[in-house]
Amino acid sequence: MNELELAGRVVELVARLGGTDAQAEVTVSRGELALTRFANSAIHQNVAESAVEVRLRLHLAGRTATGVGSAVSTDGLRALVERVVAATRFTPPDRGWPGLTPPTTMPAPALWDAATADAGPDERADLVRAFVDAADGLETAGYCRTAHRSVAFANSAGHSAQGRTAEAAMDGIARAGGADGMARHCVDRLADLDGAALGRRAAAKARAALDPIELAPGRYPVVLEPAAVADLLQNLAWYGFNGKRYAERQSFAEPGTAQLDPAVTLVDDPLGASGLPFDLEGTPTGTVTLVDAGTTTAVAHDRRSAAESGTTSTGHAAPGSATFGPMPRNLRLVPSGRAEAVETVGATVPPSGATVDADTAALVSRMGRGLLVSDLWYTRVLDPKSLVVTGLTRNGVWLVEEGRVTHAVRDLRFTESYPRALAPGGVLEVGRRAVRQPDRFDGVWREAPSLRLAAWNFTGGASG
Repeated sequence: MNELELAGRVVELVARLGGTDAQAEVTVSRGELALTRFANSAIHQNVAESAVEVRLRLHLAGRTATGVGSAVSTDGLRALVERVVAATRFTPPDRGWPGLTPPTTMPAPALWDAATADAGPDERADLVRAFVDAADGLETAGYCRTAHRSVAFANSAGHSAQGRTAEAAMDGIARAGGADGMARHCVDRLADLDGAALGRRAAAKARAALDPIELAPGRYPVVLEPAAVADLLQNLAWYGFNGKRYAERQSFAEPGTAQLDPAVTLVDDPLGASGLPFDLEGTPTGTVTLVDAGTTTAVAHDRRSAAESGTTSTGHAAPGSATFGPMPRNLRLVPSGRAEAVETVGATVPPSGATVDADTAALVSRMGRGLLVSDLWYTRVLDPKSLVVTGLTRNGVWLVEEGRVTHAVRDLRFTESYPRALAPGGVLEVGRRAVRQPDRFDGVWREAPSLRLAAWNFTGGASG
């Protein structure tokens, strides 16, 4: 049976074993993740995993239970349904049950590239070789991956949907004398990955990061490259535009209020890439504008958080969203100029040290004294409401003076409120080219251009 037939079969079993009053949602997913890892400039591992997952959420006699299985035989499906039916007897009453998604017209599916879904280790190895060769003798490490999923949904209300996704990604570093340079990119088509361009970028950044100087803590103007901006987007998604946190008043978001700089427009757009046209509850997905020219306009909702807030679902139900809350999973910071002017990460100019692309170089050229930051990591939220985050820089920080990179700087710790950094007057410039950053594969990505901010609060050295 295909995924849609399996989902329908589980719905039939629920009606038979749980009774006609049982309300069921079923999602069946088949997928493969293939990974080629390299270290010391050589491939050391090729792995691939294929899996099928059957996820059942059941509401019966006022109680809700969820179960997940991987056995798709008749006995396996029956065992899953019996287990979940039994679990409803022991769960507390679910007074916030939002009901099932009714039969609904689905949007057109997003782009799906068969060549990416069918790619093998030789094709990934070619990209790794291009990366290693372009690093020109520097030690390199990283991965190249391809992944695809086929997903179907059915519920007891007679609603069904299906879709499929595919993606490719590469993330690598080059090392020069203990200094690391990084390059990463995520695409819908493997053919759009340029291993040589990524290798050149990583190597140029590594060489430019040699002999760093110490810099005193303080508030500095910054240019954040796309990898660093992706961390802003991730934390804004988890803690800011999360419908559950909003309903619980644990989010900074205030729809209808100009909270961020007018240069900031944030959209969640799963169908702008190889995303599914429906969520875990079968609700259609589509473009949701969260911030429009600085004004917060929406937060992400599943059916439960939407019911609590007196609105409708935005199509953001996902595994764990009942606990952690629904959040935008495909968040894009719109580049300056037209929203659709998104280019791939290719070298438009020859690598030239710390600023290896024209877009970032342009932002740096208009900064007086400040810092160029490649990447943020180990970020932890100190206060969810104000979204104060602490973390470290990595993979390159540079001092900029009068529009020129003058010195590499040792990694720094920062403590900053992300909404404050992006508040009116805080965003001086948004780059013109967005780059999609890889995430763990489950249809999640962040896409961002470089960003020039008026101030960022650095509190000490990386060991402080």
